[in-house]
Amino acid sequence: MQGEAALAPAGGLTKARQKPQTAKGTLFVTLEDETGNVQIIVWPQVYEDHRSTILGARPLAVEGVWQRGDGDDVRHLLARGFSNLNPLLGRLQKESRHYSGKS
Repeated sequence: MQGEAALAPAGGLTKARQKPQTAKGTLFVTLEDETGNVQIIVWPQVYEDHRSTILGARPLAVEGVWQRGDGDDVRHLLARGFSNLNPLLGRLQKESRHYSGKS
């Protein structure tokens, strides 16, 4: 029995937003965290529904469904929803730590 795919979370810093003219209104967002990059596909209606969050958030949380290309190790997250994580920035440590590099 095939059902609806389970939603999966992803999050990170917004590294790039691209909306190629050839993509028929689809937006591509690259998020980066300490493990690497994740590519987010945002269909036009999802973009319209979440436009202010997508454009206004530097750290961004996404909920979506993973898609893998045929015979391909590349995976993309098909976005369903977004959360703005900007308010969390104020909770980060304000002082930087300096290390001497000595063991």
